[in-house]
Amino acid sequence: MTYKAPLRDYQFLLKDWLKLPEKWQALTGSADLDDSLLDAVLEEAGKFCGEVLSPINRSGDEEGCHFENGVVRTPKGFKEAWKQFAESGWQSLCGDPNYGGQGLPRALHVAIEEMIYGANTSFCLYSSLTNGATECLSAHGDDALKSTYLPKLLSGEWAGAMCLTEPHAGTDLGLLKTKAAPNNDGSYSISGTKIFITGGEHDLTDNIIHLVLARLPDAPEGTKGISLFLVPKVLVNSDLSLGERNAIHCGSIEHKMGIKASSTCVMNLDGAKGWLIGKPHQGLRAMFTMMNVERLSIAIQGIGLGELAWQIAARYAVERKQGRAEQSENTADPIIVHGDVQRMLMTMRAYNEGGRALALWMGTLLDAAHRGNDEKQKAEADAMLALLTPIAKGFFTDTGFDACNLGVQVLGGHGYVREWGVEQTVRDARIAQIYEGTNGVQALDLVGRKVIANKGETAKVLLHEIRETAHDHPDLIWRDALKVAANDFEQALNALLSNAEKGGHHANANAVHFMHLSGYLIYGWLWAQQLQVLHNNVSDDPFVRNKRITADFYRRQLLPRTASLKVLIVGDACDWTIPDTEYYAV
Repeated sequence: MTYKAPLRDYQFLLKDWLKLPEKWQALTGSADLDDSLLDAVLEEAGKFCGEVLSPINRSGDEEGCHFENGVVRTPKGFKEAWKQFAESGWQSLCGDPNYGGQGLPRALHVAIEEMIYGANTSFCLYSSLTNGATECLSAHGDDALKSTYLPKLLSGEWAGAMCLTEPHAGTDLGLLKTKAAPNNDGSYSISGTKIFITGGEHDLTDNIIHLVLARLPDAPEGTKGISLFLVPKVLVNSDLSLGERNAIHCGSIEHKMGIKASSTCVMNLDGAKGWLIGKPHQGLRAMFTMMNVERLSIAIQGIGLGELAWQIAARYAVERKQGRAEQSENTADPIIVHGDVQRMLMTMRAYNEGGRALALWMGTLLDAAHRGNDEKQKAEADAMLALLTPIAKGFFTDTGFDACNLGVQVLGGHGYVREWGVEQTVRDARIAQIYEGTNGVQALDLVGRKVIANKGETAKVLLHEIRETAHDHPDLIWRDALKVAANDFEQALNALLSNAEKGGHHANANAVHFMHLSGYLIYGWLWAQQLQVLHNNVSDDPFVRNKRITADFYRRQLLPRTASLKVLIVGDACDWTIPDTEYYAV
């Protein structure tokens, strides 16, 4: 199964809806991005994904990574694909031009990253972690670190990795025990063990730059005592050539249900040499720069895999003949004529295209927050991104997994076996609901830190914008549907806020419901905006026709789910009791 990038949808969303080239010029004062360049970049990325990455997706899953004598070997074809990926400049797309980056919009990178995830999720993870390390170092590293490491990371000659989790400390990073002792030369000796480290060791690049959380000798307890360090796999000489091997080694790799071509490592640091990034004891703040990049990236993984699953299922449904349509005289018709199959395919497509719209809009917010000159607008973009990031990570990956699962169902028995490849999407998608903060943790972050902590201020700003769209929408049916869903959101929001003073149990128990309600509403809002763009388009373009059909399906079949989620949240607010812990004992 060869992945085909949905180029027309990217072009519509980025040019017609978001008007990215115009906004980019207004934001940066630069005309270095126009429609023709945007089209060219998207087309080349789609070609690379379809011709280079997609063909090694299944073989990479079947072969997996190999671990021998502390060395990780990626599957056949991955090293060659990475070389081509790096030399083509895909890793440097949004990077700082002062260090070899191309300085293009993050919104464009969002589109390309979705393509890579759809074509080959395991491959994309190596790029994603490198991008996250680059963003963190750019934001918090000193000039010496940036000049030494950023050019090689942006060129793809070196890769990045994020070392947070320890055997006893996953989500609760305040429990981590890795130690950092200062040396006389300004460096630190770092000792400890990290687990579940994506891309911690591999053969794609000559060096891997690890960003490691550790504690200094005088560190206070908890998260306030965490510092961040740059620890290269191979030490770098003063002339920027590679020197001695550092004392950071892979102890083993995990054997997983999915993303098998992505190395997931246990990393042992035995006095490894590292350098402080940012200020002492403020490492978690710096690392959150990388974590937020990764959370959006993993959110996009859900969309990419959902798109691949949809492509497989749609092609199968057109070819597979089984049963007869009503009043058909054929012996059997393609299963795509059957209503339930159409329901599943439409659900997949509506999730994918709704998520894609939200991800690209978030990309424009990232551009405004990073490149804008208006401090008020930058602050507003930052606040909205803070609210949207946990929603995107949780909702994209939950609905992405659902889309992949529906893909298996469309294929029936053929979906459960390997031949068509859709079962791999389910296995690859499942981890996205877990890593970079489980979706339950994302929901708690949304409700606790992003809603209750600021008394719902940013959520109310979002609600106001949604109602503005509803008020001005040319389609009366959509106007009413958005108003109803917005009212559901408001009632659920008020229930969470009013019950917050009674303790955290109600918010904790209903956080995932609120995350999903938010996701359904925002998708509906963005679908409505797309229809506004198409309102006066009277052409018989199949793309336009299909966009309207998918939007209408979303309004009728998926947007109304806000009502049931609202009932769960508001109804549960009346009487909340906690069972004794013995209740759960086996």
